[in-house]
Amino acid sequence: MLEVAEHPSIELITYTDILEVTGHIGNFNIKIRKNPRFINETKCRGCGSCFEVCPVYAPNEFDSGLGTRKAIYRPFDQAVPNMSLIDSTRCIKCQLCMRKCENKAIELDQKAEIKTLNVGTIIIATGFQTFNPINQFGYGIFENVITQVELERLLAPNGPTKGAIIRPSDKKEPKKIVMIQCVGSRNLQNNLHCSAGVCCMVAIKNANLLKQEIENADVTICFMDIRAAGKGYEEYFLQARRSGIKFLRGNIANIKENPGTKDLKIRVEDTLNQEVIDIQADLIVLSTAMEPARSTDEVIHAVRLDKSADGFLKEFHSRLNPIDTKIPGVYLCGAVQGPKSIAESVASGKAAASSAAIPMIKSVHEIVKLDAIIDVERCSNCSLCLNICPYYAISKVEDVIKVNPFLCRGCGMCASICPSGTITLRAYRNSIIEKYLDALFSEF
Repeated sequence: MLEVAEHPSIELITYTDILEVTGHIGNFNIKIRKNPRFINETKCRGCGSCFEVCPVYAPNEFDSGLGTRKAIYRPFDQAVPNMSLIDSTRCIKCQLCMRKCENKAIELDQKAEIKTLNVGTIIIATGFQTFNPINQFGYGIFENVITQVELERLLAPNGPTKGAIIRPSDKKEPKKIVMIQCVGSRNLQNNLHCSAGVCCMVAIKNANLLKQEIENADVTICFMDIRAAGKGYEEYFLQARRSGIKFLRGNIANIKENPGTKDLKIRVEDTLNQEVIDIQADLIVLSTAMEPARSTDEVIHAVRLDKSADGFLKEFHSRLNPIDTKIPGVYLCGAVQGPKSIAESVASGKAAASSAAIPMIKSVHEIVKLDAIIDVERCSNCSLCLNICPYYAISKVEDVIKVNPFLCRGCGMCASICPSGTITLRAYRNSIIEKYLDALFSEF
């Protein structure tokens, strides 16, 4: 991240929203809204002195709400750029931070700024979020039910507990931990898709860490299927079993809490032994599904892309063009396309960067002339083709229907719906077909 911030050929624009994307490959215009930080980015040095005097505390999103932050804060310790941000919904305008800041970097009257960028290619990498399991398996009801993301923050040395593993209810170290897999995924109610084995491997990794951090820890993982598809993953799974981590294939029936001790009792159906058993737990950890990031729908609307049934962005062809989108010059990277592990995200990131670099280095983009041709004199301006085009290649300019050859993929949907028959495909015109048929039957 530091290399990106310091690279002379990279302009890093943070805390922004994408409003609109127009144009085509080689000439995209992106309208963005740069939201106010209420901090002068050229003056702030990231010293953090403003944090010390701020009297307002709020839940820390980076710590999944397990810790707190101030109304003026830095999202996390390694954030790039290294500067403060004011949460306008929490700030009480006491101006203590303004008086403390030696560089006079705080500007409470800052407004949002609208900018337009002209670019040749676009890579979309909005990432993912995790499923919110509220009211499922006791999450949000019982204090000692947390998610894997929250456990990650407890394990982190820079987390809210400085790496100490504690139960939220009494701050004691848990001895019996149960992990429940596939929460919010592989079911009809939430998400049909599997998170590509990511939550399986995260659970195994965190279970190993718990065994290392907590003496005589009893860790059980309840699963539907363990999907360890990756280089060295199966070996890692086997090593976890040998270290004493228990793997129980079963369905959770219910979870109850002891009101006095806050301990939990899990009733689970052991589908291998075909029996119902009860498990005692000090702490339950839910492995939640990977879902599209909150900004995915905004990007889809702005860039005019499609999404697949699971809500992630849809590639042009899952086998032949797994990085491209239906708009030439727009590429997908990482978990914006679907659940991916770190290794898969790195691979797709390099693929997207290479795909975007090819036309930029060549400075020339060659298009295959497959676009539709409209007979303007016969066109009735019914706009049916305008509404049906999946590539947004057809537009109306001063009551004249036009086709953008950079966007048109020659699918023929406009030609099939045109009631006047005024649209033909350049590569499949009637005259070409007639000559082909004449040549074909001339031998008989």
